[in-house]
Amino acid sequence: MIATANGIQSLTVPIENPSTDKCPIKDIRISDHGKWRHLHWQALVSAYGMSPYFEYYMDDFAPFYECTYHFLFDLNEQLRLVVCKLLDIQPVVNFTTEYHPSPLYDFREIIRPKHPVRDKTFEPQPYYQVFREKHGFLKNLSIVDLLFNMGPEAVLVLQRSIKS
Repeated sequence: MIATANGIQSLTVPIENPSTDKCPIKDIRISDHGKWRHLHWQALVSAYGMSPYFEYYMDDFAPFYECTYHFLFDLNEQLRLVVCKLLDIQPVVNFTTEYHPSPLYDFREIIRPKHPVRDKTFEPQPYYQVFREKHGFLKNLSIVDLLFNMGPEAVLVLQRSIKS
C-alpha cells in the first residue's frame, strides 16, 4: 500500500495458482502476467519521486523491478534484507520447515491488506508524508513510504509506534 496523489494504491505481486491448497510459501511462484514490475516501479516513482529520500534509496529498490524472481518467498526475503539494512536493524529470523500452530506467534491473520486486523502492540505514529495535506496522515502503508519520506529517522518512527 502506497500513498499517491489519488489516495492509497495497492501494489500486489501476481502469483501462479498453487497446485495444492497446502502449498508451502517457499513454493509459491510469481506470475509474469502483465508488466507488473514496470507498473510497480512507475507507481513508486510517481508517488515518491518528490519525497525527501527517494533519490537516496531508489538504487536500493530499483533492482527488484529490473530482475526476475521466480518465487514469492525469494523476492520477499531479499526485500526484507534490504529494508532491515536500510533501517539498520538486525532481527532474529528463524525459518520453519513445517507448519506448527502457535497462538503467540501466528501472524498470518495480521498481515491482510484487504481485511486488516488491528495489532494492539503497534500504533502507527504520524510522520511527514508527501500527500498529507491532501489526504491527511495515512497509516499502515508500505515501509517504503516511511523510508522515502523520513529516511534515517524511519526507525525512530517505528520505535515510537511500538506500544509497551
